[in-house]
Amino acid sequence: MKLLVCVSKTPDTTTKIKFTSDNSELDTNGVQYIMNPYDEWYALVRALELKEAQGGSVTILNVGPAENDTVIRKGLAIGADEAVRINADPQSSLNVAKQIAEYAKGEGFDIVFFGKETIDYNGSEVSAMVAELLDMPFISYASHMEMDGNNATIKRDIEGGVETLSVDTPFVISAAKGLAEQRIPNMRGIMMAKRKPLKVVPAATFDDPVATVSYELPPEKGQVKLIDPENMDELVRLLHEEAKVI
Repeated sequence: MKLLVCVSKTPDTTTKIKFTSDNSELDTNGVQYIMNPYDEWYALVRALELKEAQGGSVTILNVGPAENDTVIRKGLAIGADEAVRINADPQSSLNVAKQIAEYAKGEGFDIVFFGKETIDYNGSEVSAMVAELLDMPFISYASHMEMDGNNATIKRDIEGGVETLSVDTPFVISAAKGLAEQRIPNMRGIMMAKRKPLKVVPAATFDDPVATVSYELPPEKGQVKLIDPENMDELVRLLHEEAKVI
């Protein structure tokens, strides 16, 4: 099978986020970047499992500047066969999707994997857009997948239950928790990653319709109020009048 895994670079979850340029850009000073966990832990690992079971190859793809190469090479260390970086710095999900789709066209990928979302934007947009641009079926939020030849049986969590779907390759899938188990790169994988190819391709021409105007942080949380466990009336009053949850 020929498998494509699309990966993103995101700030580590412990990073203190700040903005600059009148709150229109992320202040990258001191920011620790990682591969987006949903891409790494679930999408990439499930693709590697399929390759190990059925043969084939796994390519990881990132849309971004040269400083993303370190994150991309982690995917090679985990086990991907090759990596591609589209040399672009897009502002919109549509631009990212366009770049991925333009590369994937004609490459003959059986499955295109995404994480269900990135942990910085939480948009869950790019995977569906890529499926539309490639005219492929799209299964979102997959938590389990089994292959039988070219047919996949996929389970995904829905409101109040689990939905089971059947789809033939080629298709696009977004990975949720449960699709695979995280793998930690070992020393051999890290050393081999240095010799694996990382191909840089130019971005497709695209007139990005989106520009970032500003970001803002959520309001700071108030101080914790401790209520005597015997004073249930006060607890109920605070939940009703201040927290407004009852």
